[in-house]
Amino acid sequence: MMEDLRENAADAGAGDATGDSAGGMRNPDAPTPSVYPPPESMRPTLVGSHYMVSAGHPIVAQIMANVLERGGTAIDAGIAGGFASTVIQPDMCNLGGIAPIVLRTAGDRRIWSAAGVGPWGAATDLDAFRDRWSGDIPLGSATGIVPGAPDALLAALARFGTWSFTDLIAPSIAYARDGLVLDHRTAIALEIMGRSFCQWESSRAVYWPRGRPPLVGEVIRQTDLAGTLETMAAAEAGSDRADRIERVRAAFYDGPVAEALVSFNRADGGVLDRADLANFRGALVEAPQVDHGSWRVATTDFTTQGPVMLQALGILSAFDLKEASTADALHLAIEALKLGFADREAHYCDPNFARTDQNQLLGADHLAKLAGRIRMDRALGSDLSASGQARPRFDTTYVCAVDRAGNAISVMPSDTLDGSPIVPGVGAIVSCRGVQSRLDPDHVNALAPGKRPRITPAPALAVRSGGPDTQVLAFGCPGGDVIIQAMMQAFINLTVHDMLPQQAVEAPRVATFSFSNSFFPNPAFPGRVDIEARISADVRAGLARRGHALEHWPDWEFDAGGVMMAGLLDLGGVDGPALYGAADPRRTCYAVGR
Repeated sequence: MMEDLRENAADAGAGDATGDSAGGMRNPDAPTPSVYPPPESMRPTLVGSHYMVSAGHPIVAQIMANVLERGGTAIDAGIAGGFASTVIQPDMCNLGGIAPIVLRTAGDRRIWSAAGVGPWGAATDLDAFRDRWSGDIPLGSATGIVPGAPDALLAALARFGTWSFTDLIAPSIAYARDGLVLDHRTAIALEIMGRSFCQWESSRAVYWPRGRPPLVGEVIRQTDLAGTLETMAAAEAGSDRADRIERVRAAFYDGPVAEALVSFNRADGGVLDRADLANFRGALVEAPQVDHGSWRVATTDFTTQGPVMLQALGILSAFDLKEASTADALHLAIEALKLGFADREAHYCDPNFARTDQNQLLGADHLAKLAGRIRMDRALGSDLSASGQARPRFDTTYVCAVDRAGNAISVMPSDTLDGSPIVPGVGAIVSCRGVQSRLDPDHVNALAPGKRPRITPAPALAVRSGGPDTQVLAFGCPGGDVIIQAMMQAFINLTVHDMLPQQAVEAPRVATFSFSNSFFPNPAFPGRVDIEARISADVRAGLARRGHALEHWPDWEFDAGGVMMAGLLDLGGVDGPALYGAADPRRTCYAVGR
């Protein structure tokens, strides 16, 4: 059992209590009562009966909660949070970026997903790109692809939401126009990212308005971004709801906003044209899924790395994690993830360009074959050789919401200021996710016209049948190649090791890097496992004996990700499922519920 990864409140409180004569006190001679146990987690697991949200920033969580307080569903709240994140967390995502989504509506067994990422322009030419940039994938507009975030969020709103775009976007417009007061962590992030984005005057003018890093308590105003959102809201007219939202979409993809995005992109080294934006339309599809224990887990498709987590969970189903020691359980998780990442390198890409039947990667026969490769006494080797250092690139945020009816949504907005310049007059970037394509023409993820890069953001949902109600969990995490690793560990902590949601997201984590990194220049670090210092020396020694090359993270490592959860769960009470929320203290994550 993984006792090293949690603190059991009951055990902690048992101590030296002397029974009724001592009134339950651990130490009857102490000047304080010493009755209650220490906290089971740094933050409390939130519990509610109406709704639960968790988001990458407290203001975003508050905006989402307000939607639910005013009668919106979890779907409405999640979409509002996705848009609000692009205003409140410019260090983590952008309106012109990407936003993968997974959702389900109450009473429907189907789980829907949108990759939320756009394609390379029709004029893209791999050989010409390599020649122009001398084999590099540079920062800036050269990596520009069609923005996918507005398309995915609006598609979800039109099909599954109940609110108007105008009502949903109002708080985002207010924060963009009136100003965002910077908290400590956002100020630090803008200082660090400024080392990159300050090369672009348009970005520096907005996010370093005083010619220096902004300070805590100072105000950032994003007036051009407010204007773009207002333009979109003003387009929402007509009697038919779907048509109104389609007009909102057209205001971004086929009008003056699109013209400004394309003109700037081409002037700055990109290849997009108006037709690339006007003709783009993403798809809401049934999400790929695997079973793990009594749970059915779903993520976004092979345009993202989400199925790596599904593969790893399918592999781990062959082992009894409940009875495994901590070292054994972490070893199994690392090995299962390595096998999934190997498949990612060989097979994951835009499904429209796939060379194999990607769905077979989630088949029982394939997963059993992969599980058979794992040895408990020795780490899997790798054919890769270490290949240098990754360049610092980008980040991601996350929002999720669940309501008492059972509606649930999981959204992972991304693309940040250090990847591409702000487009003047629009206040947003052109998505820089082209950096996750490859320049090798033989690679499955090689850039090509009309092809989407295989991206790292990948939100998740899990459902479980429990009596008359269906339990549902929305969960996700920022962090590049660590995203699905942190998510899987937190999910196992909750569903296998019986931790409370907040304990599950706080528990110390590991991350393997035995694969080609998703960001150019795609370095690999065979055998490397980063491990948080809170994991005991005995466990670290057990992993090292198996051949894992350990690198130590501090107790609460930012790069270990920030896992968030919101769920309608049955944790054993006689009254059945309740709403629970959790937010990782490693980042600015925050949960709100009622």
